[in-house]
Amino acid sequence: MITPRSRRWTGTCAVALAVLGSLTATGTPAAASPVRAGPAEDTVRRMLHDLVRKDGFPAALAAVQDRDGRTRHHSAGVADLKTGAKAPADGYVRIGSNTKTFTAVVVLQLVGEGRVRLDEPVETYLPGLLRGEGVDGRRITVRQLLQHTSGLPEYTDRLATSALSFRHTYFQPRRLLDMALEKKATFAPGTRRQYSNTNYIVAGLLIEQVTGRPVIEEIIERTIRRIGLRHTYFPNVGDERIRTPHAKGYHQNDPQAPMTDATRWDPSAAWAAGQMISTLGDLNRFFTALLGGELLKPEQLEQMRTTVEAPEMGRGGRYGLGLSSITLSCGGRAWGHGGTFPGYYTANSATDDGRAAAIAVTHLPADASALKHVEAALDTALCAKS
Repeated sequence: MITPRSRRWTGTCAVALAVLGSLTATGTPAAASPVRAGPAEDTVRRMLHDLVRKDGFPAALAAVQDRDGRTRHHSAGVADLKTGAKAPADGYVRIGSNTKTFTAVVVLQLVGEGRVRLDEPVETYLPGLLRGEGVDGRRITVRQLLQHTSGLPEYTDRLATSALSFRHTYFQPRRLLDMALEKKATFAPGTRRQYSNTNYIVAGLLIEQVTGRPVIEEIIERTIRRIGLRHTYFPNVGDERIRTPHAKGYHQNDPQAPMTDATRWDPSAAWAAGQMISTLGDLNRFFTALLGGELLKPEQLEQMRTTVEAPEMGRGGRYGLGLSSITLSCGGRAWGHGGTFPGYYTANSATDDGRAAAIAVTHLPADASALKHVEAALDTALCAKS
């Protein structure tokens, strides 16, 4: 699912899907070209092995892109705990809440086309949809959805404590919203900021209403195909698999329980908030293309990068419209999102000068220490000099 980086996702969490399935090209990620490892690569590789040996992740993967666009892939651990097969260097992973950035991009493209206004009430586009205790779509703006300042209650709380029991269940988007609206608003719109996956379920419904097309089709056409992401896709309805190559993901509802193979999972509980599957190389390409102006007009990109404080996102964390930023130990800021889905945790960011890095592990961080080590690996990958 989808949760802020520093919040452990204990349940079914970053979750999502609709009608169209994978319209993107199928295939296997290209193998990484052999390169001579420098000090930075040695450091990243060592940190990945530590994530496996010391923190207990079955596998840890990394893709590190330099200013010239060259990418190096690294992996540690195993793809399968039973067979001991080596983890693929650039395998597919469920990217969880990184999906939110794709969704936000589509909304902002519609803003650029004059079809949506950021400070217009959601009611304008989805009349009568948002009604509940303290919830009124006439008082919630599109901007507040994208920035998590709407006060909409979190629907994933209903699923988190027993995620494994829902892994083969299909959820329609409206059912997810109904689960949220059974609870009262978290706060009055615009008075606070609190991460809620519900915001992006509504954003997905808004895209469908405005365009008259399935949100998945809009995201595929407007982002994936537009910049040529060859290994990024939405599973079709009912497709619980992950394309090969991939390392299996493992999940525990209870830290004391054995690890369960969670690779096969119906991702519909995440939809526009967290359903997508990609490779780390493609993920880096997406965020560098976004920052480079390939997906949004300058005005909309500026809006996306207009942030409020979000300490749960990491060191110096701030959150814009479906895009977060952190302060790097070497100075400057990096932009990305990160994502959580049962079996997979991804931390990723890109900088304005073209650097990008993504780290994925195949089990949710068990504690704050393990989470800190994943985030440290990301910081090192972006800061270390080769």
